[in-house]
Amino acid sequence: MKKTLEQEVKSSKSRKILKILFIILILIVIIFLYSRFIGTKGLLVKEYKIINDNFVDNFYGLKIVQISDLHYGDTTNEKDLKQIIEKINALKPDIVFFTGDLYSNGLEENAKNELITNLKDIKVSIKKYAIKGNHDDEAWDEVMKESNFVDLNNNIDVIYNNNASNILITGINTNDDINESIKKIDELLKPYNNEEEDSNVMLKFSYKILLLHEPDKILDFDYSNYDLILAGHSHNGQIRLPFIGALYTPDGSKKYYDEFYDLGNTKLYISSGIGTSKLKLRLFNRPSINLYRLTNK
Repeated sequence: MKKTLEQEVKSSKSRKILKILFIILILIVIIFLYSRFIGTKGLLVKEYKIINDNFVDNFYGLKIVQISDLHYGDTTNEKDLKQIIEKINALKPDIVFFTGDLYSNGLEENAKNELITNLKDIKVSIKKYAIKGNHDDEAWDEVMKESNFVDLNNNIDVIYNNNASNILITGINTNDDINESIKKIDELLKPYNNEEEDSNVMLKFSYKILLLHEPDKILDFDYSNYDLILAGHSHNGQIRLPFIGALYTPDGSKKYYDEFYDLGNTKLYISSGIGTSKLKLRLFNRPSINLYRLTNK
C-alpha cells in the first residue's frame, strides 16, 4: 500500500527528529569525554597583582603561590603532582599557601607517601602554610608536618622583614565552629597588643592575610580587618558555561565562588583548585594555581 502524502511528511519529520537527537547525543558524549579526560588535565597559572600602600620596599615584589583542592587520587595522580610542583618551583615563590582538600575520601599509605615525597620538594624563601578543607582528616596532619608545612588551622604567624614591617598570616580550620576558631585566633593575637584592651590589635601589623577553605564563612565574622583573604572549596564551579558562569557550587560557597571579590578594604580571591570533587569533570575551568605579586604601586 502506498503511503499517503501525510504519512510521508510525518515519516520525514520523524527522521529529522532522530537525526537531531543523534547529533545532540554525540555532542553530549564529546562534551563529557572532554570534561573528564582533557578538562581535568593541564595546569594554568593565574597571576594577580596585589597593590597596597602598606607594602614598604622590604616586602615589595613578594611572591605568594596558592594551591587548593588537590583532591589527590580522584583526577590528580603522582605524575600530575610532580608537574604541579615543578611549575610552582619555577615561579620561585617566597610563600606557598595550601587552602584545603588535600584528598577526598581518606588516604591509603601509598598515596600518603607520594604526597609527602613530592610536597616536601616545594621550595620557598620564607615558609609554606596550610589549612584543612572539609574533606581533610587526621591523615592531613601527618602529610603536612612531614612536608614541612606550617599548620595554620586556628593559628597565626608573623613575618618580619628587617623589623621595618610585618605581615600577619592567620588561618581557619573549616571543620571547626567558626566562632571558636575566631576566639582562638583572638587569644593568640593578645600578646601583640601592649596597649589598652579596647585598641585594635590589627593595627600593629602592616598587612593582614587570612586563609580559609569555605569562602562563605566570611559571612559569619568581621573580616574587614584583613587586607587579603584566600579561599578555595568552590573550584569556581567545576562546570562553567560562557556568559553564565558556574552551574553548581557546593555548600559553603553559594554566595562567594568566583575568582575575585572586591570587599572594600578586603580583597577575596578564590582558587579554582586542581582536582575534582563528586563529579570528575571540568568544563571551561582548567586546573590552576594562583600567583600573587605584592606591590605598593
